[in-house]
Amino acid sequence: MWQPEKQDSKRSTQSLSDIEGAVPSSPNTRPESTEAVVAFVGKGVEFKGTISYSGTVRIDGFLDGEIHTEGTLLVGEEAVLTAKVSAGTIVCMGKITGDVVAKEKIKLLAPAVLNGGVKTPMISIEDGVLFNGTLEMTQTIREVSRETPLRSVDATDASTVRRANA
Repeated sequence: MWQPEKQDSKRSTQSLSDIEGAVPSSPNTRPESTEAVVAFVGKGVEFKGTISYSGTVRIDGFLDGEIHTEGTLLVGEEAVLTAKVSAGTIVCMGKITGDVVAKEKIKLLAPAVLNGGVKTPMISIEDGVLFNGTLEMTQTIREVSRETPLRSVDATDASTVRRANA
């Protein structure tokens, strides 16, 4: 008997922690990095207002308002945000409606839905994500080493160059 592929069901069992690496799967779990989850808006919880924080916040419920942080915002698959968001890094599997600014990067993972303006230096959009809005890519200042790698030239290379010029 034919059965549809269960690729999407595989994703639903996958948590943000599996994808991001340094992201906890529950509010009591410490991430592998030094950042701890400082707040958790659980499934079914409704929050209205402004959240300002340092560190990592995970949202699995409903939020209406604003989010301001230099840290990380994790938006779970069932989360619904109607908000103006400003964060260092945003990893989203849920729904965000509003303007979003990320100083480092944004990762949109299926089945995420983002409706609004986005401003970030780096964005990753997975297949299956719905993005309706504008995108402005900002440039981050990175120190890039401009040193030329040194390599040795052996006698055979030098003789080839001489013959070409002769």
